[in-house]
Amino acid sequence: MAIDPVCGMHVDENKAIYKKDVDGRTIYFCSETCLKTYERPEVELKNLKILVAFSSIVSIPVILISFFLEIPNENLILFLLSTPVQFIAGFRFYKGTLDALKVGTANMDTLIAVGTSSAWLYSTLVTFLPNIFQGEVYFDATAVIITLILTGKLLEEIAKGKASAAIKKLMGLQPKTARVIRNGDEADVKIEDLLVDDIVIVKPGEKIPVDGVVIEGNSSVDEKMITGESMPVSKSVNDEVIGATINKSGLLKIKATKVGRDTVLAQIIKIVQEALTVKAPIQRLADKVSSYFVPSVIAIAILSFFAWLYAGMGFIFALTIFITILIIACPCALGIATPTAILVGTSLGANNGILIKGGKALETAHKLTAVVFDKTGTLTKGEPAVTDVKSINRTDESNVLRLAAIAERGSEHPLGEAIVKKAEEMKIMIPDGNNYETVAGKGIQVRYLNKLIFVGNRIFMKEHGFKIDELEADIQKLEEQGKTAVIVAFGNMIVGIIGIADTLKPYSKDAVQQLKKMKIDVWMITGDNPKTAQFIAKEVGIENVMSEVLPQDKSKKVKELQEKGYRVAAVGDGINDAPMLAQADIGIAIGSGTDVALETGDLVLIKDDLRDVVTSIDLSRYTMRKIKENLVLAFVYNIAGIPIATGLLTVFIPGFLLNPIIAGAAMAFSSVSVVGNSLLMNRYKTKIKS
Repeated sequence: MAIDPVCGMHVDENKAIYKKDVDGRTIYFCSETCLKTYERPEVELKNLKILVAFSSIVSIPVILISFFLEIPNENLILFLLSTPVQFIAGFRFYKGTLDALKVGTANMDTLIAVGTSSAWLYSTLVTFLPNIFQGEVYFDATAVIITLILTGKLLEEIAKGKASAAIKKLMGLQPKTARVIRNGDEADVKIEDLLVDDIVIVKPGEKIPVDGVVIEGNSSVDEKMITGESMPVSKSVNDEVIGATINKSGLLKIKATKVGRDTVLAQIIKIVQEALTVKAPIQRLADKVSSYFVPSVIAIAILSFFAWLYAGMGFIFALTIFITILIIACPCALGIATPTAILVGTSLGANNGILIKGGKALETAHKLTAVVFDKTGTLTKGEPAVTDVKSINRTDESNVLRLAAIAERGSEHPLGEAIVKKAEEMKIMIPDGNNYETVAGKGIQVRYLNKLIFVGNRIFMKEHGFKIDELEADIQKLEEQGKTAVIVAFGNMIVGIIGIADTLKPYSKDAVQQLKKMKIDVWMITGDNPKTAQFIAKEVGIENVMSEVLPQDKSKKVKELQEKGYRVAAVGDGINDAPMLAQADIGIAIGSGTDVALETGDLVLIKDDLRDVVTSIDLSRYTMRKIKENLVLAFVYNIAGIPIATGLLTVFIPGFLLNPIIAGAAMAFSSVSVVGNSLLMNRYKTKIKS
């Protein structure tokens, strides 16, 4: 049986009609609906790429002919070139308009459809009825506007595709097969064929294929990719293990307790999917304006048409007034007011080490009222480092490190690697030992100079006859600070204690303080125990702490904050953070993190500098201010020109009438103003970095 990646249902591979090959692996779907849901982002992305390429290729000669070349039958050629762009590439805007009309509203699609259609219609009348309609044509404006807006939609769809890729990456974490004992024999079976209560064998270095309980063996397990815990976790009989984590040292026999869609990894995938699909896209400010502006303009145009017709000015005069109003109100500038500011804002983000995935992130970040930081790998470095060396019995601290490094040399255990790294940093010579003996999850012993070196935890030292009662106060002090205490003995004497912990990243504390100055509440979330969590939180200056939070519950904690009225940004780096990043209003991924986190996040901090969280919010506020300025500029000429376009001023100034040429000039000038204001954004300088 296979598992449908969309709905999580079991699918019989032999009977499945719908399947798809992804990265050399066949994925089965229970229905055509699930298959289409899975493929939709890819299909939409492909269609948009084709439309953008088509409209761009056509728009280039349209611009050249309009502004630089003089050729015979210029208007006719422009008509032939721009018409396919208007009605093929621009078809989605007509469809969006129709959908909006069905629910009695108007949106950006309506503005684009009405505005470009009006310009295209007037230009077509000038081309084919030059004796009746005289003036400039606006085929270039219609083609370029549609191309620019389609390009913006393409960029948004690329960002959605990244989110879809995150789910595929999560699916690829689980091993494809598992080694099980059935009827007394070992056999490799597909992961989909595992059953509850199966006995699974996992060798050192292998991924644990299923959630279960250890029934035989001792080992340390790297759970960082699921729980975010930087330190390997010791596992022995009756301890629970999580599928997709890595067995580091000893052989384990595991009894499967959860399989298929019930596993922790499957739940994480489900949560990410739900968060990405349920979270509604932000309502663009331009859409809100459009819902009022478009009906008003159309109503004014229609009323003016019939008023002049009733006044006896004739059909052509009334039609010219009608088209002039639609052109002066054309949303050319409105259509680019948001995209141009977002384009410059995105570029500014990249210049400051922030990858911004689409305009939604920029539009949302300025509203944030809370930031939730993951601990391991986000606020901290995500890898253990030696923080304390306490010598005992007159042993030099460097000698304590040297003896520990001799024992741990060549070790693949993160704690051992931290000890060796510290010794190397201190230029301590590390000679070779012999007769290495490792007890998984407890410690290691090695012979050196005809004596034994012992390096391990309390249990390990007690098992070898050492009395540690006098050390208990020092050990507890380290543990209260969120550190792991490693005891070192040489011969029959304890020589020291080494404290190892995950240390803070540079600028973590600075970033937290800056966020507080911006009146943003800061939270820390972690799977660690309360003591470790509180110690790290105190160091970095965070008062709000959520500890012992399981991976699948992180998104629930974010949702709880949202239900309290917070606009939440979640900052993380691991696979376990993906649901939280997807649930948050803004997901911010650390550039040094996993692919899944990077693809789920709306923002990616390329330089792994948490001060960029502050910069991204500041940049969002700046960009939104510019967007609002652009919207004002987009309307100032158009709204001022609408009363003139209706012909009302002829009552006071006989013969004064705004013709389509002047209307087009106002339309063009508002567009130039918007683009110019957006380009001025390049003067932005972050106030965060020194």
